[in-house]
Amino acid sequence: MEISNQSSVTEFIIMGFPNLQDFHTLFFILLLLIYLFTICGNVVIFTVIRSDARLHTPMYFFVSILSFLEIWYTAATIPKMLSNLLRERKSISFTGCLLQTYFLHSLGATECYLLTAMAYDRYLAICNPLRYPAIMTSKMCIQLVAGCWICGLLGPMAEIILVSRLPFCGPNEIQHIFCDFPPLLTLACTDTSTNVLVDFIINACKILVTFLLILMSYLRIIRAILKIHTSKGQRKAFSTCSAHLTVVLIFFGSILFMYVRLTKSYSLDYDRALSVVYAVLTPFLNPIIYSLRNKEIKEALKRMIQKQKIFTNDTRPSTFF
Repeated sequence: MEISNQSSVTEFIIMGFPNLQDFHTLFFILLLLIYLFTICGNVVIFTVIRSDARLHTPMYFFVSILSFLEIWYTAATIPKMLSNLLRERKSISFTGCLLQTYFLHSLGATECYLLTAMAYDRYLAICNPLRYPAIMTSKMCIQLVAGCWICGLLGPMAEIILVSRLPFCGPNEIQHIFCDFPPLLTLACTDTSTNVLVDFIINACKILVTFLLILMSYLRIIRAILKIHTSKGQRKAFSTCSAHLTVVLIFFGSILFMYVRLTKSYSLDYDRALSVVYAVLTPFLNPIIYSLRNKEIKEALKRMIQKQKIFTNDTRPSTFF
């Protein structure tokens, strides 16, 4: 990653929520609890799916990869947010800021593509059930996931290179809760219309195209479900999609308003609130959505706990009287 020598700014100050400084301790405790739950919840879902043979299906394979992704997605921003809540000087180096922005967008893009692959999986399962096993093979699942990661990791490179070449010679206070393209562009000492246009094109292609593909998949899924004659069959078919659809609406609902726009920024509070939704709340809600709304995962978790209890009892030393 090339970084320009034109910049006189060597670090940035992340302002966070300056109007709520009296509540930083409370925010730190709340954010820490959310982060710990997010990590533990996603680790549990990933472990349960990978260890239970009954869940070795394409749908749960994608869910496990999503849980794995969320662990790293939150690690890109939340640890730094937690440290800033405890420090008076909330600084981040120029390189560190670019790296945080890169991982935020690359992992976020990977999630967009992964959610699209999951929608495609549900479309095949419901609309083409007879051909589904032949199409959605283990090899196909691995190829889809690999494609999601490769495209996601390569996606923001052009934006990062363009930003790294901008001169930053004035204020270095980022009016945001973490490093991101919109607040960085407002600090550049030159015209950034090219950057804004490139960001808009890349984000529009990445977010809008994936969202439209998901929408098209679900329109066909709903049409297929309505053709099922029994209400029980309809409920069973839709239950396999409800958790995924909930995650899609929350995640895309926030990033669409944040990144698909031809301006540097909207109101600061608006940007901060949307950032909390897609960077903190969505990964936090994923384990809840996929565990509480999914009977098979809950049953698999019970089986894993029972096996652990049996193993513990078997390995306990015998007592002789």
